Amino acid sequence: MGMISEFKDFIAKGNAMDLAVGVIIGGAFGAIVSSLVSDVITPALLNPALKAAKVEDLAGLKTDGGILYGKFLAAIISFLVIAFVIFIMVKGINSMKKKEEEAPAAPAGPSQEELLTQIRDLLKK
Repeated sequence: MGMISEFKDFIAKGNAMDLAVGVIIGGAFGAIVSSLVSDVITPALLNPALKAAKVEDLAGLKTDGGILYGKFLAAIISFLVIAFVIFIMVKGINSMKKKEEEAPAAPAGPSQEELLTQIRDLLKK
C-alpha cells in the first residue's frame, strides 16, 4: 500500500504532470507538423514543378500527384483527441489533489486561552 501512495504522490506532483503533458502534447503536435509538411506543403510545391519538368515519379514523394488533406485532417483530429484525453486526466488528478487538501482536519480542541480560563475558573472555586 505504501508504494501505491508514493506513486500517487509522485504523479500528483506538478513537475511530473507538467513534463508528461508537455511530452505527450509535443509528440501529437509534431505529428500535425509532419503531416502538414509531407502531405500538404511538399505536394503543393513539388507537384507543379514535377509536372512542368515532366518527371513522372520521385522517390520519397508519397502522393499520386495530389495534396493529401485527409491525412492532415486525420492528424489534427488525432491531436484533438489526445489533448482532450490529457485534459480529462489532468482534471481528474487535480480533483484528487483538491479532495486530499479539503479532507476535514481533526476536530480542534479548546484553544490555549480557553484552557487557561478553565484552569483559572477551577482555581477560583
